[in-house]
Amino acid sequence: VGKTVDTEGRDAYVLTLQAREQHIRREKASSNICSNEALCALTAAVYMSAMGTDGMKKVATLCHSKAEYLKARLSEIGFYPAFKGETFHEFVTTTPCDAKELEEYLCKRGILPGLPVEAGGAGGMLWCATEMNDKEQIDALISAISGFGGIA
Repeated sequence: VGKTVDTEGRDAYVLTLQAREQHIRREKASSNICSNEALCALTAAVYMSAMGTDGMKKVATLCHSKAEYLKARLSEIGFYPAFKGETFHEFVTTTPCDAKELEEYLCKRGILPGLPVEAGGAGGMLWCATEMNDKEQIDALISAISGFGGIA
């Protein structure tokens, strides 16, 4: 929400950079489109412009290195990569426990877990690490998982 003043000096508010019809009550909307590709493109363009070439390279490097650190730490406790090949910031692991129970356990502790998925016909989890995750957060995740009683 943006704030400005009208021609008489009164406060005026406007919804800017919003997905169209997001603010309209469902029963009054004239379509069911709640996203705006142009908004997504504008957001990406502004972010990339603000970051610059060196900033984007740094973010990519951080995403990759943190994901690799998370992957290595998960492997230490029995969560092995489900697929071979390169990864960027997302990857799937097998799970030595019930993925749904682990998800619930971590959520109750305020930790955003991996997403339970099928991995080659068996249960697995999709994990993600980005430039926003620090080593302490990853280590706290591993510590919390290690405290889960359902790991075989």
